[in-house]
Amino acid sequence: MDYASFVESKSHINSKDGFTPSFMPSFLKDYQAELVRYAVEQGRAAIFADCGLGKTPMELCYAQNVVEKTNGNVLLLTPLAVTIQFEEEAAKFGIEAKRSTDGKPAGKITITNYEKLHLFDVNDYVGVVCDESSILKNIDGAIKKALTAFMRKKRFRLLATATAAPNDFHELGTSSEALGYMGAMEMLNKFFRNTSNDSKTGVMRGTVVKWVLKSHAEDHFWRWVTGWSRAIRKPSDIGFDDTELILPPLNEFEHMIEHAFIPEGELFAKIACGLGEQRQERRQTLERRCEKVAELVNHTGQPALVWCQMNDEGDLLEKMIPDAVQVAGKDSDEAKEDKLMAFAHGKARILITKPKIGAWGLNFQHCNHVTFFPSHSYEQYYQGVRRCWRFGQKRPVKVDIVTTEGEVSVLKNLQRKQAQADEMFSRMVAHMNDALHFAKRNDHTNQQQLPSWI
Repeated sequence: MDYASFVESKSHINSKDGFTPSFMPSFLKDYQAELVRYAVEQGRAAIFADCGLGKTPMELCYAQNVVEKTNGNVLLLTPLAVTIQFEEEAAKFGIEAKRSTDGKPAGKITITNYEKLHLFDVNDYVGVVCDESSILKNIDGAIKKALTAFMRKKRFRLLATATAAPNDFHELGTSSEALGYMGAMEMLNKFFRNTSNDSKTGVMRGTVVKWVLKSHAEDHFWRWVTGWSRAIRKPSDIGFDDTELILPPLNEFEHMIEHAFIPEGELFAKIACGLGEQRQERRQTLERRCEKVAELVNHTGQPALVWCQMNDEGDLLEKMIPDAVQVAGKDSDEAKEDKLMAFAHGKARILITKPKIGAWGLNFQHCNHVTFFPSHSYEQYYQGVRRCWRFGQKRPVKVDIVTTEGEVSVLKNLQRKQAQADEMFSRMVAHMNDALHFAKRNDHTNQQQLPSWI
């Protein structure tokens, strides 16, 4: 091995372990085919594609390519209830993929949900595909640890998610670790600095550890991320036409309940500050907020997706909305799946649930009305809205945000995160495109062509 090869072997950039794809069906759109080609050639890759861009067919095609190359089995993991939609989509595309809940392979491509992972034998599979892989973002999470361990020795791994907040660098680190590249903590120590210690006094500022990207490492960081992933919010982000994928309008309306937080022992109302006061405000306004949501959805006769944050909200809304079905945490996995699919197939007009239960992976384009009680989680809001406002939706989508005077700060924080996420994803795509151009300019593996006049 010469010195240049030795240095290249130590790099975390462009370490490919895949093959040339053989299965590239005509139903793939041009940008989807490009992303599938990249992922198969990479072997271990992440696709950060926005809601409705077709991650399902891309994941299925990646899995089918691995099956045809190795004649081995592939495990495809999804959130709860999404397994059913995956099986339906696979049948539509002519790909054989079946669900399993008992830990046994159901065929060459087996679909199951993350909650069932512990039932499956890692030795039965040559590849793993993770739908909505943002489940890995919790660096100390049990699912992240179990999934990373399950995939550790697999040559073929694909992560797919619509990253709502690309400034969540921890998610990039845990994704890299799950794919077998740089570990999450190694990434933080290499490209980031810990700002929890005051540089002058050395005193810890609070208990939250904050990591900031080193300015001199920014370009190399994005080149490294580009080495194992692609990010896209619309086809033009990677050089394709957007004409067929223009979303209908999104119309957001705020409904303010006139009630402010009045602390015990005080005469005057004030804006709720802190999580404790905000929770108290929500409980004090529970009935009126639910009445407003019921009013908004009861008279339309059209499907509506109603997101709540507390059990009491869900229970009360279920009583106030006669033709609604609630998916609650107390329900069994089977009951949750039945209710979610009843709404997806139009058998239930109104679905009531929490974002952490049903906001990931499901397709509800038949519905164009969403109501939301805001929280500080922009990802929950983004994913909740994008169940309906996604490519394939033909009608304008209406989002009714019901809040209170005392929770103005919560709504403002949500709006701030929304603007920040849009800006950060745009920067992420720009950095990745710059990194790709850099890699092409510095690709010394291609034979240089001399001009004819030399």
